[in-house]
This record gives sequence, structure tokens and C-alpha cells, in this order.
Amino acid sequence: MYESFLPSLADVFQLHILLGIALGVIGGLVIGSIPGLTSTMAIALMVPVTFTMDTTQALTLLMGVYCGAISGGLVAAIVLNIPGTPASASTCLDGFPMARKGKPVEALGLGVYASMSGGFLSGLALVLIAPILAAFAMKFGPWEYFSLVIFTFSCISALAAGSPIKAFLAAGLGIMLSMIGTDPATGILRYTFGIDGFESGFNVLPALIGIYAIPQLLSDVDEIGGDKKTAKVNFEMSKFMSSFAVVLSRKVDLLRSTLIGIVIGILPGVGPGLSNIVAYGQARSSSKTPEKFGTGELPEAVIAPEAANNASMGGALIPMLTLGIPGDASTLMMLGAFMLHDLQPGPLLFRDNGDVVWVVFISFFVAFLFCTIFYHFFIGAILKVLSISQHYVIPVLLVLCSIGSYTLNNRMFDVYSFLGFGLLGYFLKTAKYPVLPVILGLILGHMAEEQLKLALELGGDNFFLFITRPISCVLLVMAAASFVLPSMLERKKRKGGRPAPT
Repeated sequence: MYESFLPSLADVFQLHILLGIALGVIGGLVIGSIPGLTSTMAIALMVPVTFTMDTTQALTLLMGVYCGAISGGLVAAIVLNIPGTPASASTCLDGFPMARKGKPVEALGLGVYASMSGGFLSGLALVLIAPILAAFAMKFGPWEYFSLVIFTFSCISALAAGSPIKAFLAAGLGIMLSMIGTDPATGILRYTFGIDGFESGFNVLPALIGIYAIPQLLSDVDEIGGDKKTAKVNFEMSKFMSSFAVVLSRKVDLLRSTLIGIVIGILPGVGPGLSNIVAYGQARSSSKTPEKFGTGELPEAVIAPEAANNASMGGALIPMLTLGIPGDASTLMMLGAFMLHDLQPGPLLFRDNGDVVWVVFISFFVAFLFCTIFYHFFIGAILKVLSISQHYVIPVLLVLCSIGSYTLNNRMFDVYSFLGFGLLGYFLKTAKYPVLPVILGLILGHMAEEQLKLALELGGDNFFLFITRPISCVLLVMAAASFVLPSMLERKKRKGGRPAPT
């Protein structure tokens, strides 16, 4: 694989590829800066655009969008007190108070330099950890892959807000939807109900775009006309750059938060939103003056969440590239892009397409370099984007999503799928059900079915092999533990909090 480094470096450092990454970063920064428009939506809008591109151009463009969108969320969090993306939720707690106290440029500088530092360090982790994990995954058979899918769903259920049962029900719905169409083993049509469009099953990308975009757009419609609290910003480059020294002076907070981001990013289905919150909580619990958190006086209160959420990006790419298991919703979109270009992430990707892997690695670092440059020179323009009325933004995004869904296969059924999954996502969100397990079920349902059938064929219908093979057994034990332990700890916490009997 390492012999592919220099050819991939030459592929990335072509003018049109670098221009694509730069445009992707700019687009990501703009979309990430607009409250409500997440990195997932940014990638969803761009995936159909890459359909006619070659693999290198497509993946590098999407990597630019991914890095830019996650990083861009800090602008709205600090200036408007509204997180541009869920990954910047905790940044509001101290970023906005710091801006209101007359230090908006310093707050933006802290967020930007912490983001870039966390992203760069997570890129190093990606390059170091991913090949090792891929080599280990080469030992996996169908038993291990099936157990890995079970473990993925258990992680999501354990970490999902609300009831884990709801997460499992949502995953079950996704698996049921994945079975519509042609049986991969026999070629027999199933669950089509006589509808021609169902024969080829649901295309993953329209489902992805719909289930995330439409509920978000409907939610944004409710907020049209609302008042925005804004911190006045007079941008000064010297103040902005002086924050870099402050970030470096908080090495412990920076490294701890980066490590939190990488580890949480690796967990399937979690992503930067949780790492942002956990890092902020750890910074507060480790502080000598925790009472000052939330007042806008402590730089580490901005550094910690922003370093963590960008560090999650490299972490989330690790399971996606090595195992084909997305770390969060954004890498779920990236997984769809790989599939669109006839690439299947997993250990074989490292063996058979090492050049593609290195293209992703190199473009990750290049994207963060462009992020840093653009923040220095275009942050004034990015701030003006926040004043664009959602009256104009929402209908344009809806039209782009519809066009993108149609152009994938040039059939209206995909547009209907986009709208249908959008309504499904809206109802799930209203009923407090997580939507990520639905899409994971839709994608991993095929994998689970194929691996289960293959395992039973090779093992002579022996189910005990799932627990007698060491790796498979460990994954299943971890799955059971991740499902049971949270409820046990919560029960113990409630029991410990009861007053002693009198």
C-alpha cells in the first residue's frame, strides 16, 4: 500500500484537483456556517454532482466539503449563539459570551486554530491507525463481519438519546427496507407488491439525502422570521492570529480534547456532536476554575469542543475506510459516494485500491490547509453569509436535492424515494426516534444478510461458530455489554441517588 503514496501525491497535487478541494472547502465553510445546514446536508448536496467525475476528483472534492462543513459550524456558534452544525453545540456556551464581551475576533481565532490543530492531529491518527486496523480486518470471515454489524447497531442503541429500544426498532425498519427488491442469493423478487420501482430496491443516496435533508428543512421553515442575536464583529487580522499562541499554550486541553474526539469518532454512529460535549465537560471538570465556564472568560472552554469535533473527523473515517462501517452521518454519506463510484470500503480497499486510500489521506490534510488559509482571508465574507434569509436558502436546497436524486439514475422513482424517506425521517424525528439506525440498517442489511448466508453455508448451518471463533465472540460480547451496561449504570445511579430511609 505504501508504494502508492507518491503516485497518489502526484494525483492530488494537480491544479484541477486542488481547485476542486478548495471549492469544496469554501462550499463546506459556507453551508456549515448557516445554522441548520449540517455537514451531512453539505455532502448530500455534492454527492450527485460527483457522479460524472473520476474517482480522484470526486473523493477529493467531497473531502474538502466534509472538512469545511464541520469546521464552519463554529462561526454561527460564536457570532449568533446558534451552532452552525450539531458538532459546534458546546462552542456556543463560551464562544458567544466571549464575543459579547468585546472579543469576537479572539473567540473566532481560538475556535479556528483549535479546529485546525485537532483536525491535523486526527489526520495523523487516521494514517497510523487505519492501515493497522485494515490488516487486522483481513482476518475476518463472514462470522466476524456479521458480528461486527450486530456490534455496530448495539453501539448506536447504547449511545442514542432516549430509549435504546427505539434505536433497535429504527435499525430493524432499515433492515426490512433493505430486503425490498431482488434476493442477492436467489435472484427472486421479494416484497415488491407489484411496483416496478421496488424491483431494484431503494437507492441508498436518495434515502440518505431525504431522511436528513427534508426534516431539517421543515424544521428551518418553523424558524423563519425569528429574531437572531448577533455579536458585532469588526475583523482584525492581528487579533485573530494572536489566538494561535493562546491555543498552543493550552497543550493539555488541546491534546486531551483531540484524543477524546478521535476515540469517540471511531465509535460507529456517534461522530463529532458527542465528542464536542464530552470534551467540554472534561475541560470543565479538569479546570481549576470550573465556575468560570459559560462566562466567556476561559480560552480552553472554546478550544476543547472545537479541537474535539474536528478530531472526530479523522476518527470517523477510520472504521468507514477499514471496515465499511461509517463513524457518523457524514461518513455515511461518504460511504454512499464510495459505492457510487464502485468502491467498497473495507480491508480489501487497502489491498486492492491503496492509491484511493492515499488520495483520501492526502486530501484530508490538504483540505485542512485550505480551511486555515480561507479562514484568514475570507472570514469576513463567511460572516456575511449568515445574513442570507432562509426564505431563499430553503427552496434552493430542496430543488437541488430533488435534482441530485434524479440525476443518479435518471428515474423519477429515486425522487419519490427521496421524498418518501424525507417524510419518514420527519415522522421519526417527531416521535423521538433516531434516524441514523434506519439508514445503517438499509446499508448494512445487505451486508448482514450476505455474510449470514455465507457463514451458514461454509459452516454447515452451525450457529455455534459465531461464538467459538474468538474475534466473532469478542464482538458479540462487546455488543451485549454496550446494550446492557448503560441501563445497569443508569439503574445504579438512580438507586444511589435515593435518600436513606429514616
